[in-house]
Amino acid sequence: MMRRPMARRPMGRGGLLGTAARTAVVAGTATAVVGGVSRHQQGKAEQAAQAQAYQDEQQAAATQAAAQQAAAEQAAAAPPPPPPAPDPVAEIQRLADMKAQGILTDEEFAAAKAKLLGI
Repeated sequence: MMRRPMARRPMGRGGLLGTAARTAVVAGTATAVVGGVSRHQQGKAEQAAQAQAYQDEQQAAATQAAAQQAAAEQAAAAPPPPPPAPDPVAEIQRLADMKAQGILTDEEFAAAKAKLLGI
């Protein structure tokens, strides 16, 4: 079978001007599509950055709360410091003053003194 040669299509409507117009439409469409894709990608990147910032804030808040709770637990667990030990010399002096005033007898003074000195 023999093929027929293809007939050339005449430039038809528009000619060179029509071709330029079609090229401009295709180029404009491509530019619009690329701009849309770029805006979409930029929006996704901004959304991801905001999500990461939110997670960082939540993690920082949780860490701070845990540190505060640990400090509160440590403060609650620590026993209160013991009261300062009385100065035995000052106590004996106080007892001697009480004896001189007649509040304590010689026996009471001697017993209190022995108790302070651990005798």
